[in-house]
Amino acid sequence: MSENPDFRHVETWIFDLDNTLYPASSDLFAQIDLRMTAYVQDLVGLSAPDALALQKSYYRDHGTTLNGLMHHHGVDPEEFLDFVHEVDLGVLTPDPRLAAGLARLPGRRFVFTNGCRNYASRVLRRLELEDLFDDLWDIRTIDYRPKPDLRSYARVIDDNAIVPARAAMFEDVARNLVPAHELGLTTVLLRNGSVWSKQGPEHPKLEAHHIHYEIEDLSHFLHAIRIRHDD
Repeated sequence: MSENPDFRHVETWIFDLDNTLYPASSDLFAQIDLRMTAYVQDLVGLSAPDALALQKSYYRDHGTTLNGLMHHHGVDPEEFLDFVHEVDLGVLTPDPRLAAGLARLPGRRFVFTNGCRNYASRVLRRLELEDLFDDLWDIRTIDYRPKPDLRSYARVIDDNAIVPARAAMFEDVARNLVPAHELGLTTVLLRNGSVWSKQGPEHPKLEAHHIHYEIEDLSHFLHAIRIRHDD
């Protein structure tokens, strides 16, 4: 990869939220994971280890734990989302360099998450990034069809009049970039060493050509890339 990758074609910037716009080392998602297990344990009456195993099987088979619970148990999604996202955001610290990197990007910026809007908004406020995004797309926006469901990507692209060839997507979960690549977006994978990025559905299968750029530091990358008004 060159020192200054060329992103002058990009006018729409799409970012995952968890473990992408904040460091995976904060372990915020571990709090959510524990609450999901607790919810499953209370709902089904299993031991903690068995509830964890069931939760992971739903995540693997249905894309999210929530989708598995809705499919098998008729769970109210709002109740589940409210419960699992009641977490301590004190582990997050604003990163002024990341904020400056986002602010320099021309065009529109979006957050695309399998979580819920209320939680995502709280996280963005805590990170002092809320004013840097035009909108966020949550699990409701995509009709509970979580990434990497291709229909969800197509939906948000159509609804927001996005030209895929002029858009880029940033993610820490590699398989979530496969549909983005198939639709024609520039794809950027954040390698953060998180165990969460390696869990979930086994499909779609990632191949090397699905990822245009692999990075370890989002802030550095956003400051290094060539963008439209650099001409």
